[in-house]
Parts: sequence; C-alpha cells; structure tokens
Amino acid sequence: MGELKVLRFQLSGRTAFFKKPEVNTYGYFTYGMVHKVALLGIFGAILGYGGYTKQHRDKTDYPEFYEKLSGLKIAILPAENGCFAKKMQNFNNSVGYASFEQGGNLIVREQWLENPKWIIYVLIDRPEAQALSKAMLQNKCVYIPYLGSNDHPADITGVEILEGKETVNYDKIDTLFYRNKVSYQAKKGSVFFNMNVKIHKYEEYLPVALDEALNQYILKPLVYTNAKIERYEDKVYTIVDKVVAFI
Repeated sequence: MGELKVLRFQLSGRTAFFKKPEVNTYGYFTYGMVHKVALLGIFGAILGYGGYTKQHRDKTDYPEFYEKLSGLKIAILPAENGCFAKKMQNFNNSVGYASFEQGGNLIVREQWLENPKWIIYVLIDRPEAQALSKAMLQNKCVYIPYLGSNDHPADITGVEILEGKETVNYDKIDTLFYRNKVSYQAKKGSVFFNMNVKIHKYEEYLPVALDEALNQYILKPLVYTNAKIERYEDKVYTIVDKVVAFI
C-alpha cells in the first residue's frame, strides 16, 4: 500500500445550479450536490478545454473536457452534512422568441443551492491530474469556472497537495461513496444504536459519466453519511484525518 499524491481544495459559492435534465411545467431543478461531470467541466474550464459548443462544431463523440478528464479519480466531501438550502428563483425572459404567451414574456423558475461548500480531492495519478494541480497551485485558469452556469461563479481556495495511503482500518467514510458498494454495521453498539450520536444521511442519484450515444448523464446512487460501515467493496484511502473514497 504505497503512498499517493492528492490535490485538495475548497469549492464554494453563494449559489449553485446543477440542472437536472428533467423539466416540468413549474421550473428547472438542481441536483443537491456538485457531481463528477460538473467537476470535470470546472477542471476543463481551468485547463482551457472545449465544451458542448466545440463538440457540436467538431462533431466529436464527447465534449473535449470529458474526453480529456473523464479518467480522473475524484472525491467529494460536502459541508452542512450534505444538505444545502434550496430556493426557487424567478426570472422574466422577455425575448420575443422565448415565449408564445401574451406579451412574449416567459417566467423561468430555477432551483438554486444556497451557500454550498465542498472539499474536493483529485488523485494525482496521470498527466491530466498533474496539469490541473499545477494550474490550480498557480491560481491560473483559461476560462472562469462556474457552479453549473455563469450565474454562479465558483470560489476555489485552499489549494494544496497532500499525501495519502490505502487503508483497510476504517469504520466510516468521510466522502461521498457508491451505495451499492457498502455494507453497514447493524448490530448493538454500532452508531445506529447510539442515541448520543446524531445520524445524518444524504443519498441521491448523481451523474458520474456521460453515455456515448446522446451524452446523457449516467446516474449512480451516492451516499454521504456518518453511519458506521462494515465493508466497502473498493479501495479506501486515508488523507490526513479523512477517510476518502474516489468516484
């Protein structure tokens, strides 16, 4: 179990909007957490890789940022027990072609996360991760990174390189992890039976990849909790005082 190098930084903002593809008549809704594909987009902006517009022009299978960075191993540690406040925001879109309603005025509703904050870890195990680390340590970016759209500028602070190592001695994971890879402790004396410990659990199907045919999100159930676990069916690492699982 050799040591490894990890890029660590804090990602935050006043608001964020990671739009779900589903739309109803009421408005557009956000995922409750920054997800891997959104982070790859942020890293692509920092490094100057193209997005969906360039993909459409060049007729490639994936956006450039995804082709270059999809192999990165990322871990996400949210603040606020993983539950950020959400608020609906109303906008008037008076562009004539935007609405067939009387007066050509369309009310757009978006659900925003308020004051979100995460600690992000990136395993430095390939040239793309090394390039990202170098740029972030020098506070450089080609394009401005956003938390979902350009209404939500990202604040990146506390960039550093840390050492970590694989571990088998753990009873909880401090970051998001795959739901289908975990077995929880469920016996007397575990955290589930300790009334002095307040249990928190966030769970959501989040984008972890793009499919090739239509570039739609591939969703997986991810969990963030302080509940004790029995076993996790993947590698787990200690980085300073945190137990980290990469996705």
